[in-house]
Amino acid sequence: MEKKLTPEHVKLATLDCQGLIHSTPFGTGKTAVLNAVEHLGYIQIDTLSIVERAHHHTLWTRIPDFQTDYLEELVEDRKVFEYWFHAASYLPMQDFRYVLPQMLTIKRGESRYYNADPKVMEYVMDTIRNEGPKRARDFENESHKAGSWWNWKPAKLALERLFMQGDLMISGRSGMQKTYDLAERVLLSFIDTTEPTPLEFAEYLVKTNLRAYGLTTVKQITHLRKGNDLKKNVNTVLKTMLDKGEISQVKIEGLSSAFIRNDVFEKTFDLKDSNIHLLSPFDNSIIHRDRIRQIFDFDFRLECYTPKEKRQYGYFCLPILYGDQFIGRVDCKAHRKEKKLELIHLHIENNTLDIELWLKPFAETIKRFAVFNGCESLTLTKVSPSKLNAPVKKELSGLKFKK
Repeated sequence: MEKKLTPEHVKLATLDCQGLIHSTPFGTGKTAVLNAVEHLGYIQIDTLSIVERAHHHTLWTRIPDFQTDYLEELVEDRKVFEYWFHAASYLPMQDFRYVLPQMLTIKRGESRYYNADPKVMEYVMDTIRNEGPKRARDFENESHKAGSWWNWKPAKLALERLFMQGDLMISGRSGMQKTYDLAERVLLSFIDTTEPTPLEFAEYLVKTNLRAYGLTTVKQITHLRKGNDLKKNVNTVLKTMLDKGEISQVKIEGLSSAFIRNDVFEKTFDLKDSNIHLLSPFDNSIIHRDRIRQIFDFDFRLECYTPKEKRQYGYFCLPILYGDQFIGRVDCKAHRKEKKLELIHLHIENNTLDIELWLKPFAETIKRFAVFNGCESLTLTKVSPSKLNAPVKKELSGLKFKK
């Protein structure tokens, strides 16, 4: 029998499980970063640097004292590793075995991607085995040899293929420069490297989603993953958990049948402080666009991939979360040489909300975000609706940055 949830409970449960209600949900320091990655299941990596990159932004949102070095240190500590979730991500090392099915699929040649030259792959492997960890740029000079039958691009493709099929792992990173080493030299001896059965893999996906979101659907669990067998196994796992009384099936308006952890269903929430969060477009909490639209009535789309003339809000908008409501979005750009954060377009969509409630915490969050991006000043270009222009500019102009 399906249980019913109020919309407010669904919102708060989701935000609580995502670490977006309390100020330090995962603790502080580097330990908090590991706690966050293990709880959320993954942190998406992105190469766009309009503002601080997505993997750092997502963690900064939940960890007030976050430092960008923490992730690199955790990779070097062998506590997290890089691979693919639904996109390039940081993953907990404790979950390593669950990437093996994809690695082995690619190794068997069942993917049309990463079609590298076997001879180049062999050369790259031998070089790293004999000379130690390498970056892609370390192979650049090879292209200048007269009569060379390969150049840097095939070597880079070989690195990616060897990484995706699990022969190489990323042992370190400096910014977006990755260092590759043999997987056997990266994996510690106690890491489980047994390939999960299809049912075990489905159980991993189900439990990861339930831990990170509190409630979920089959569609969200299998997001960007194909195959009827996977869907069948996910349904089998959910039925088993239902029979054991670990989860409940709930009815939520606008969603297909959803499943919720019983402890989340029974929990009460007290949202005393309505903090403002500026979320990365790749934040775990909004990566399922239909989920955000259905639960929070917020239609979000990243428009950097949309032709300029068709953009509605801007190139790189950050959703603005106030308490349990998405009240708008702001198109930002960090001008790092000038140490200036530009708010290209602040668009507030919840016009029924009193500006006195959200403006001051918004200004303080924007200031923190500017500092996080290495900026010492703000500029505001446009505000919608226009009636908010004067009060917003006045509040932001009063912010003081340390010299």
